Amino acid sequence: MSNSLFNKHFLFFGGKGGVGKTTMAAATAIRAADLGHNTLLVSTDPAHSVSDSLDQKIGGDDYIKVNDVENLWAIELNTDQAMSTYSEMISQQDPTGAFNELLGDGDPSSLSPPGTDETVAFIQLLEFIQNPEYDIVVFDTAPTGHTLKLLQLPELTQSWLFRLIKMRRRLGGLMGGFKSLFGGGSELDEQDAFDKLEELRDQVEIARTHLSNNEETEFVAVTIPTIMAIWETERLIRALFEVAFPITRIYINQLQPENPDCSYCKNRYTEQLKNIEKIKDLYDEFDLHEIPSFEYEIRGVAHLRKLANILYGKK
Repeated sequence: MSNSLFNKHFLFFGGKGGVGKTTMAAATAIRAADLGHNTLLVSTDPAHSVSDSLDQKIGGDDYIKVNDVENLWAIELNTDQAMSTYSEMISQQDPTGAFNELLGDGDPSSLSPPGTDETVAFIQLLEFIQNPEYDIVVFDTAPTGHTLKLLQLPELTQSWLFRLIKMRRRLGGLMGGFKSLFGGGSELDEQDAFDKLEELRDQVEIARTHLSNNEETEFVAVTIPTIMAIWETERLIRALFEVAFPITRIYINQLQPENPDCSYCKNRYTEQLKNIEKIKDLYDEFDLHEIPSFEYEIRGVAHLRKLANILYGKK
């Protein structure tokens, strides 16, 4: 298979839950590192499984060096602390009653970012975009619904930031509570808070430019040959087109081998063949790759390297 994927800077893997996104992302990250690229594997899925895939504990506080792989680090983004700080700040401070006036419905929670885990993940993603330390950053994304929120965030976050800037002008010192989200210290004053918001808005615009550049970024859709997975893939690809997110490649995972001596296996195989033909009809302009089922669980670096050989050829 083509190794052109490793000419990109940002690789996103997504699809329906249970189709093997994490496994494909981990195998791809290992191959990128084995090719000599300084590589970072990032999980933006709240239900992290990168640790399970690598068979190594990966935390959310810092980049962890992956065992037995040169040039590879991993992190499972932990958004709980940042969102807890944000929620506490919103719930405790309404000194002028201006929330009611700004929001109309009097519900401060509507000032929460457009998607909790996804928003903080996106704010952290901005750091990866501007960090030259890694040649390739591989993102293991959440199931389709959450992923779509993440991909829409450049537009949604722009709107959200405008509201926060407006609120900043009305509530003054309240914006100091954002210091934990935007990296400020205890001396963060009102003007600094405003400047941080303006800076973040500029970063969001930069992110939009990078993520829509097909020379830098590619989204890989992972699916399996079932009708429900095909529908989910179609929804994902349509949404990617809407936000101008580059995608040319689909991995069709978990293909069952032919076994004429097993009626159950034969029926499953026949059904999968029909669904693969549907995928080919729908996505004839895409780069389609078929990945067989394995007789063992793909877990740990050794097994992931074997999968990488199937995905990208032997190194």
